[in-house]
Amino acid sequence: MFWVLAISYWIHLLATIVWLGGIIVMIFIAWPALQQGSLETNQWLNLQRRFLPWINASLVILLITGFYQMTSDPNYTGFLSVDSTWAWAILLKHIAYGAMVIITLVVQVYLYPAMSRLSLLAEKHPDLAAAEREKLQQQEIRLLRINLVCAVTVLLFTAVALSLIHISEPTRPRR
Repeated sequence: MFWVLAISYWIHLLATIVWLGGIIVMIFIAWPALQQGSLETNQWLNLQRRFLPWINASLVILLITGFYQMTSDPNYTGFLSVDSTWAWAILLKHIAYGAMVIITLVVQVYLYPAMSRLSLLAEKHPDLAAAEREKLQQQEIRLLRINLVCAVTVLLFTAVALSLIHISEPTRPRR
């Protein structure tokens, strides 16, 4: 049981690094490069498409390992049993996680296909395509920023829950 939980934490942390690292790369590195013209629009879309499987895999891994960790925790008293500060922290963490999943779905189902259709529009109406591209890019950066806030919120409530676990643990004599 110890090793299963330890491996679950390890995989969970790796998925967190991939997810948060990807968001940071998109917002703080790739997006400014696109704005400055050192990254072309098609390179931006290719970068995002290459990252999509990693995003989706990370979200699934976080869900599975997080569920296992939560149900293994002695503070867990049942589904939607919000009877302690730990339970509130976990609930708020899951709300932020749910927001991340919804944002990811919106980007993948609505935004990326709309960006792909712009190339067809650009052939016949370049001015209209440029205006639409600007609007979609603004939506994308707004969603990326909200996603970053949600990811940081997840980390915050994780820290709160873990702190409460350590505070409530009995002290062990030092050897």
